[in-house]
Amino acid sequence: MTNVPRMMTLIAISGSLRRDSANTMLLRAAVALAPAGVRIVLYEGVDQLPFFNPDIETAPPPVVRELRGLLSAADGVIVASPEYAHGVPGAFKNALDWLVGCAELGSKPVALMNTSARAVLAHAALAEILTTMGWKVIAAASPVIAVANRGFDAAHIAADPALAGPLRAAIEALVLATRAEVTP
Repeated sequence: MTNVPRMMTLIAISGSLRRDSANTMLLRAAVALAPAGVRIVLYEGVDQLPFFNPDIETAPPPVVRELRGLLSAADGVIVASPEYAHGVPGAFKNALDWLVGCAELGSKPVALMNTSARAVLAHAALAEILTTMGWKVIAAASPVIAVANRGFDAAHIAADPALAGPLRAAIEALVLATRAEVTP
């Protein structure tokens, strides 16, 4: 009997609610560029989450349980988020607030991608938030891939060697870090 390697699953989450945002396009390109044995799933329900309420944190609505379950089952996470007013977009911060108290999500390896070299404050804030949550931000998997305000779709990003190369390298770095997490 051959030992078939298990498919690795990475969950990609955009901090932008815009349908055609650069962050979402970068993550869609990541889905297309996933290496063999790796499945990247784009979570698109940030706009469906209710406002965080600590009173119902232990018995949250189904949409929150679904997000927690999806992330709990994932091997790693890819995050790409814009910067609004030097900070993390409110809807995305709300999503993260629903995840803070989930002990089963601790030590989750995460790639924190940035689509604009100017968006350093939100990027730093996100790194701090994710680290506080117990997630491990993998520096080698957290590049700036400057696609913001350029109007590129996912197909263009995936086909452009100057953009796809760093994106592939980031995915590979996350895969390596994730494998290191699960290897005894």
